[in-house]
Amino acid sequence: MSRDAGKERRDKRAAPAGEPQGEAAPRRMSAEKARERLLATALKILAARPRSESQLRERLLSRPWAEPELVDSCIDRLKELGYVDDRSFAETYANHRVHLKPVGRSRIARELAGKKVARETINRALDEVFEEVDEESLIDRAIEKRVRTHGSPEGQGGAKRMFDHLARLGFQYDLIVRKLRALRAGIEEE
Repeated sequence: MSRDAGKERRDKRAAPAGEPQGEAAPRRMSAEKARERLLATALKILAARPRSESQLRERLLSRPWAEPELVDSCIDRLKELGYVDDRSFAETYANHRVHLKPVGRSRIARELAGKKVARETINRALDEVFEEVDEESLIDRAIEKRVRTHGSPEGQGGAKRMFDHLARLGFQYDLIVRKLRALRAGIEEE
């Protein structure tokens, strides 16, 4: 048997009845089956890691078989079930980040914006989280950790590096300057 004859037979087996043989034509799945598949895909995505509504929409639309109307209905269904809620997502994310590592308000706001959460939702979530956690205690923890690992800042270069580090962590300019002045005064007294 030649290679061409074997390939031809495989092509005929691959094509379902009623479709042209040779080149397999793409099959259309029913709307109900596509909806079920899309919901199952969305649940797998959310099981791996919580996501914002926009992130989930993007991931679902990246599937070649997903149609925008089906994605919208799937997300609406997930909202009804409580699996997709940007407000809850933003609060949980911000709360987790603050307790994991001392970071400031602007850093968390940047990260949530990168996760495509609406600005007003971000602001509400940050107000809620920073009502419970004092940003001054967070910056104190960040300074203590930095001093433990790198030592006290010496001279203007050390103070600048400390300032840059705290700014990257998302703390406000005025708060950083005030804390660094207090740290410098404490170092000079010693």
